[in-house]
Amino acid sequence: MSKTVLVLSTSPRKGGNSDALADAFVRGAQKAGNQVEKITLYDKTIGFCKGCLSCQNTQRCIIWDDADAITQKMLTADVIAFATPIYYYGMCGQMKTLLDRANPLFPAAYQFRDIYLLAAAAEADEHTVDGAVTGLQGWIDCFEKARLAGTVFAGGVTAVGEIQGHPALQRAYETGKTV
Repeated sequence: MSKTVLVLSTSPRKGGNSDALADAFVRGAQKAGNQVEKITLYDKTIGFCKGCLSCQNTQRCIIWDDADAITQKMLTADVIAFATPIYYYGMCGQMKTLLDRANPLFPAAYQFRDIYLLAAAAEADEHTVDGAVTGLQGWIDCFEKARLAGTVFAGGVTAVGEIQGHPALQRAYETGKTV
C-alpha cells in the first residue's frame, strides 16, 4: 500500500551532506512505490514560536510564514523523515525551530505514524547523533500514535559533497525502501 512520505531537509546549506541523505531516502521511498515530497528549509522563512498557544484552539499558527504550510503537509503525511546536520551534538536550529512551530499538530488528527532521522556530522563517533535523537524523541513522545522508526547517521563528513561514497547513503536508500 502506497504511503504519503514527507522528507524535511532542515540544513541551512543547499546540497549539504544531510540533504544528500534526504535525497537517498527519497529515492528509496519512491522505489517502494510511495508518494514522496521533499521540502528543503534553506530557502524558507520560519520564525520562532511565540508560545501564545493560539494554535491549540485553531490548529493553525498565527505567524504567517512558511512553517504553516509545512505543518499542514506534516499533518497529512503517513511518514515523516527529518534530515539534519549535527551541530554541537544536536539537531540544527532550523530543525528545532520547525519542530516548535509544528505545535498546531498536537491537538490535531495527525496522520503520521513513522518518523525517521537522517543525520550527518563532521564527528565520526556513532554517539554524535544521540543528542539529535533525544531531541526528536522528545517531540515524538508528544504524539502517542507516532514512533521513531529509524535513524541513519553519516559521521566523518564536513564539506559539501564529502558524503559521496559513504555507506550511510545506501542505508538511507534502503531505509526509504522500507517505509
